[in-house]
Amino acid sequence: MKPICVLFVIALFISCKREKPVEISMKDDVVVLASDSLHGRQTGTPYEIMAANYIADRFKNIGLEPKGTNGYFQEFSFIDKSDPHGKVTYVSKAEDSTTTGTNVIGFLNNNAENTIVIGAHYDHLGMGIEGSLYRGETPQIHNGADDNASGVAAMLHLAAGLKNKDTNNNYLFIAFSGEEMGLLGSNYFVKNPTIDLKKVDYMLNMDMVGRLNKEKSIAVYGVGTSPIFKQVLFAYKGDLKVTENESGVGPSDHTSFYLMDIPVLHFFTGQHEDYHKPSDDSDKLNYEGMETITQYILSIITELNDDGKLAFRKTKNESEEVPAFKVTLGVVPDYLFSGKGMRIDGVSEDKPAQKAGMQKGDVVIKMGDYEVSDMMSYMKSLGKFEKGNTTQVTIKRNDSTLVLNVTF
Repeated sequence: MKPICVLFVIALFISCKREKPVEISMKDDVVVLASDSLHGRQTGTPYEIMAANYIADRFKNIGLEPKGTNGYFQEFSFIDKSDPHGKVTYVSKAEDSTTTGTNVIGFLNNNAENTIVIGAHYDHLGMGIEGSLYRGETPQIHNGADDNASGVAAMLHLAAGLKNKDTNNNYLFIAFSGEEMGLLGSNYFVKNPTIDLKKVDYMLNMDMVGRLNKEKSIAVYGVGTSPIFKQVLFAYKGDLKVTENESGVGPSDHTSFYLMDIPVLHFFTGQHEDYHKPSDDSDKLNYEGMETITQYILSIITELNDDGKLAFRKTKNESEEVPAFKVTLGVVPDYLFSGKGMRIDGVSEDKPAQKAGMQKGDVVIKMGDYEVSDMMSYMKSLGKFEKGNTTQVTIKRNDSTLVLNVTF
């Protein structure tokens, strides 16, 4: 096997130097983007620029027009936040105290009236910036194969599929930077668009689409942002098990577009134990599953092709604030679970849940006096407790109901 850095050079050569487009698989794209050579694609680093150059070359190979402010690129500079929950300050000029990210933007111009935006963030956590769940002492590369080389590869696959398709829309493909730092690239784009946002029909976002499970479960967010979405989603799902979420607000780049009154859909195959850890590598992805998902999305695009500009609808819970909490249970929620309660998809070492005896697959249905019916009620319940509190947590395990004592 060739060293991954050599593979990266070969992939760039193939995509840049040949006159005819070369067929590159989604796995090829993921292997390059999630290679050690790119050091985790952290925003503002030379490795982010290497990844951006690769994506721009892929856009060129597919036949997309440049639609950034500098060829395919749209740079944005910002002052690093001391408060991770504070607002970012964009600046017009990069200085020593700023970080510069780079969006990569390609355009499929069919001379149509309206444009569909298809996006995925390509940045990740580098050697383990804030947000990493790795607890080792020695810094390690966070390759981010699922998060989000998978989404970028799916976006590139869709671009190639739509290139020769007769449609009534234009398509703008955006690989966002700065997502891991707070949706910075997408937020900057909607405030500084390179096309007329009034001509955008809807936006599709793919973030972590590489781990389709045996049940073929996929979560789709933003279903309530246009009245037609639900009908189309379920008409073309095939054997996919779709868990729908109405809200247009979530922790990924579709949120930036929803807040501009644009209908959005976000596709997600779920959390896993490698999330935000160095172990999120390319050999763990389900590439057949990614093919299934991209074909599903392509079917949705095709079905919506003749419907004109979609109606936008605000969703009920976009203004509902996620409660602040001072404690954590130490579990990874199963975001694909559609039953009553909050199902646990992973348990962290030496945290309250593990100490109490909770296991992967347990469903939390009550915390103290507070009923847990879904993710939001779980977070609201968690917000009622402080460090040092002890409470009883009721869980469902298979056919049994257990009451466990948890100390935060």
